[in-house]
Amino acid sequence: MMWGWGWGAWLAMSVMMVLFWSLLIAGVVVLVRYLGGGRPTGRSGAGGDRADAENVLAERFARGEIDEDEYKRRSELLRAGR
Repeated sequence: MMWGWGWGAWLAMSVMMVLFWSLLIAGVVVLVRYLGGGRPTGRSGAGGDRADAENVLAERFARGEIDEDEYKRRSELLRAGR
């Protein structure tokens, strides 16, 4: 029986319960963020997407995957907002 353990046992159980729920909630938050895979913060809307697309296009051109004409054509399309 617990009646002989005194206040120390009740205090320890209370601390352990708070710790348990804190870890459980933190685990759920981390899991949701991991599975959600949302956008990293610090970017603002479509402007960041367009800059990313231009960077990818420049990298493809630098690697030789696309030629100069295709690079120019696609760059113009990106800048036009299509």
